[in-house]
Amino acid sequence: MRYVIFDLETQNTFQDVGSSDPAALDISVISLYDVGTDRYTTVALEELSTVWPILEHADALVGYNSNHFDIPILNKYYPGDLTRIKSIDLLEEIKKSLGRRLRLDSVAEATVGAKKSASGLEAVRWWREGKIDEIKKYCEQDVRVTKKVFDYALTNGHVKFKDGGRKREIPLDTSTWGIREESAMTHSLLF
Repeated sequence: MRYVIFDLETQNTFQDVGSSDPAALDISVISLYDVGTDRYTTVALEELSTVWPILEHADALVGYNSNHFDIPILNKYYPGDLTRIKSIDLLEEIKKSLGRRLRLDSVAEATVGAKKSASGLEAVRWWREGKIDEIKKYCEQDVRVTKKVFDYALTNGHVKFKDGGRKREIPLDTSTWGIREESAMTHSLLF
């Protein structure tokens, strides 16, 4: 199964655009890890078209809050429809099991001892300051953290979080994660 684990950062916030629709936001940077090539790719907005072939070869897109946030934003730029690719949204899976949302940092720290290096708001500030390399480093670190959590969940069928002073397990139904789905994908590549 060829998973592509990804994350993106934006140039602006919901407050800036006066909307709660993620598609109203603009991408600054995207980072992806392609299991098929064992490579990370991190690019700024002007290089965005270079990631379409990576996404189009994915059997599943993996992210954290990706169905609600990342995919709607990315679809605004993509010439096809990314919702036609199987999606595994770790936050959605956690919410299904636990009944509430958790921050990636909370899950990653308790599950695999990893931490994010900054926040999305810092990435917006860096965009305004022209610090694109900082955003790239941060975004790629988020993908590395998400990959560790995903790999752990896939192997163990659960993730963890701290509840007060103790760690608790959140069981996840990973039984369909490895099943390929046929998609009527509109590709940007010429085949």
